[in-house]
Amino acid sequence: MDASQTTASPSFMRAFERWRLVMATVTANSSAPAAQPSQSPVPATAATSSSAPAPTPSHEELAAQWNRCERWKRDLMHSSPIVVFLRKHLAVVGCPVANSNLVCTPCEAVRAGGFDNDTGTVLLCQNRFVGKKHMEDTIAHELLHMYDHCRFKVDWHNLRHVACSEIRAANLSGDCRFSREFFDRFQFKVTKQHQTCVRRRALLAVSGHPDCPDAATAERAVNEVWDSCFPDTRPFDEIY
Repeated sequence: MDASQTTASPSFMRAFERWRLVMATVTANSSAPAAQPSQSPVPATAATSSSAPAPTPSHEELAAQWNRCERWKRDLMHSSPIVVFLRKHLAVVGCPVANSNLVCTPCEAVRAGGFDNDTGTVLLCQNRFVGKKHMEDTIAHELLHMYDHCRFKVDWHNLRHVACSEIRAANLSGDCRFSREFFDRFQFKVTKQHQTCVRRRALLAVSGHPDCPDAATAERAVNEVWDSCFPDTRPFDEIY
């Protein structure tokens, strides 16, 4: 439920475009302000099963999801220590982050968010969050991708670059804290569980990249950069 993606996939962006076609109707039935194109929540149908498509959320459901996402987002931008810290360091490297850079959107795919490096937009999947802490971890994860994009010369079509950013984001965002692994994902191994989690999540993310042909290629990319990228905690002094 909590997978995120470095760059927005074609299907993810198709969902983004679908929002533009129905937003007028959604906002007419909600208290959400009319969004600008770069700020748009994205409605999408729920994930389909093998037998029949799941029902499309109602306008009221979409509006309620969007309002909750926006409320949590605005609060976390100013109250979350890790989000505030990352915003500060992103501003230092020339990439200040405003509320408009984080877009609440329903998603078809099983993920919590994504970073669109072309627009500098973080996409937050409003229908996928299990709680506010889950959103906080997702924002931190995607802001770490944004930091890498702004601070380093990342080629998002180079799987080794992608793997490095995914390792860093999983390592530093809180994705792999012990409590989340133990209680949310039922991963009970204690010894080196953090490293195991980081590697697992990086492999999943790279495997889902549009330019990755297979799992073996993803594993090779992660292995090639692991020793240099796992210890790299910038902009933190240590793992958060």
